[in-house]
Amino acid sequence: MPRAPGPARATEGGRTQVAADILADIFSVLRRRPDVEAPNLQAWDATDRLLLETAVQLGRAGSAVAVIGDRYGALTLGASALLAPATLRVHQDLVTGERALQLNAAELPAAFDGAADQVPAPGFIQLPLGRELLAGADTVLLQLPKTLAELEEVAAAVARYAAPDVRLLAGGRVKHMSPGMNTVLERYFVSVQPQLARQKSRILLASSPKTAVAPPRFPVVAHLTELELDVAAHGAVFAGPKLDIGTRFLLTFLPAMKPARHAVDLGCGTGILAAMYARLFPAAAVTATDQSAAAVQSALATARANGLADRITVLQDDALGTFPDGAVDLVLLNPPFHVGAGVHAGAGLKMIEAAARVLAPGGELWTVYNRHLDYLPAMERHVGPTVVEGRNSKFTVTRSTRTSR
Repeated sequence: MPRAPGPARATEGGRTQVAADILADIFSVLRRRPDVEAPNLQAWDATDRLLLETAVQLGRAGSAVAVIGDRYGALTLGASALLAPATLRVHQDLVTGERALQLNAAELPAAFDGAADQVPAPGFIQLPLGRELLAGADTVLLQLPKTLAELEEVAAAVARYAAPDVRLLAGGRVKHMSPGMNTVLERYFVSVQPQLARQKSRILLASSPKTAVAPPRFPVVAHLTELELDVAAHGAVFAGPKLDIGTRFLLTFLPAMKPARHAVDLGCGTGILAAMYARLFPAAAVTATDQSAAAVQSALATARANGLADRITVLQDDALGTFPDGAVDLVLLNPPFHVGAGVHAGAGLKMIEAAARVLAPGGELWTVYNRHLDYLPAMERHVGPTVVEGRNSKFTVTRSTRTSR
């Protein structure tokens, strides 16, 4: 049964044990929804625990805390309970993470079985990466991102906007960390100290920001000669400003696609598919949508860079959740095959089901996916008759036609 963090418990042991007990209570009730849930997927990891317990040991009670990269609320709710910060501001790139935090925060007090009055109210504000998030922050908790580009965008923002005495605790799973992460942090901080690893996680403690360093320019814009397209990318977006090989293969089938009244680039990333479809079919209304804020900002910048901003609507959404049934004629999909750091088909299946719901009868779903993934039965079941339009050594391209409802 979860235990409430009351004052009497502080006398039972040191701060570390008290923190561990409180975190065990909080973590026990966390869920991932509306993101993919499965028995082998959990809403927190050892890095969340290590970041929070290290912050307690550093001892900045009442500080201004900023949390970046919290997946489902473990860091934010843990920081609220353990650090009792004067202000708690949060940036999550994925809209599913934002919503999961809100849902977990709402359910947390009830988890402490009759002692909800002893649980600190998890007051926080969710903000984009930038000045408002980081102004005056003296403690920043960061789940290390997948790419060095995203880490650079975050580190530069912390160094530029946070308090001069800020301490950045950047944590990750050891197997996903690289020396390049130290190099990026050292570009923006005088001191970068790797901490001892624990439970296969490690923290990089950065302090003394180098305020004279010129911040990087994001989004990065690159010209793709093969497409004659300018592509913009923020640090967190998949593949950066490059053309990933799955999208390249799907684009070869663009001339075979139907002219649509409304086409959707689902999981748009930098918006390459949306831009190329809008260019080829100028009469179509095109929506580029992604759960990632960085992707949405990148796709908008790509549309603007190519004179397509009046033709492409860009929307942050979770699997077309704001779209009505039967609203579109064509969906273009290059689904991810990872959920977090693990290989999992759940995200792709969720997007296929979403496409089926929003497609009008006779509408088409064009999908490119890794050949080892068996998405075809799901497309047949949820959308309708599915034809393999092409294969190469890595990918399969299919066309699914929505049957009558």
